[in-house]
Amino acid sequence: MTLLYLVRHGETDWNRARRIQGATDIPLNDLGRAQAAEAGDLLARRSFDRVVASPLSRAAETGSIIAARLGLPAPELVPAVAERRYGDAEGLTGSEVERRFPAGTPVPGREGRRELLARVLPALVEIARSTGDVDGGGAGRVVVATHGAVIRAVVTHIAGDDVLHLGTPIRNGSIHSFELLDGALVLREFDDPIEVESERAGTFAFDWQNALERPAAD
Repeated sequence: MTLLYLVRHGETDWNRARRIQGATDIPLNDLGRAQAAEAGDLLARRSFDRVVASPLSRAAETGSIIAARLGLPAPELVPAVAERRYGDAEGLTGSEVERRFPAGTPVPGREGRRELLARVLPALVEIARSTGDVDGGGAGRVVVATHGAVIRAVVTHIAGDDVLHLGTPIRNGSIHSFELLDGALVLREFDDPIEVESERAGTFAFDWQNALERPAAD
């Protein structure tokens, strides 16, 4: 079987300030690099075939740090797993979003969840399939360094509220495992500890990545 491990990038200064990032390319801060290294050390308890990443620098650097910890080449950059676009809301805090775009007000340039899933899911399936084809055995493990809204959309689509309850955080540096089964992704474990007895990666949690990821915001 082929397994995908989706990792949310480490912290950025905009994460710390609770600003919406989306397609804006904000780099990791020092804590974010430490979180990426911690995730890499946790993942190193298992063997992996490859690392891929969103081309946004916060995810690409997270992937590079993890790949180094795993003894693998630098990640292949896959634009389809980049963060959800938030258009005119990017750079704003939650309170600024509420003032500028009160409930029900469209946000120019914001990518819808269906649009997000339409690009992300086929890309993840192809990443899993191509990893499994490396040795012809249909098996393998791959790390995908990506973003909070991407992970939230995929988990919610696959498992719904049974796993991702209202307010459940997707922490910087957290790991979420999936299996490719009969051509579709199946969630194995949300916030995967890699080993049952192991500590969980990362130390920071936000109620939501940003105000526009609350269910009522879409």
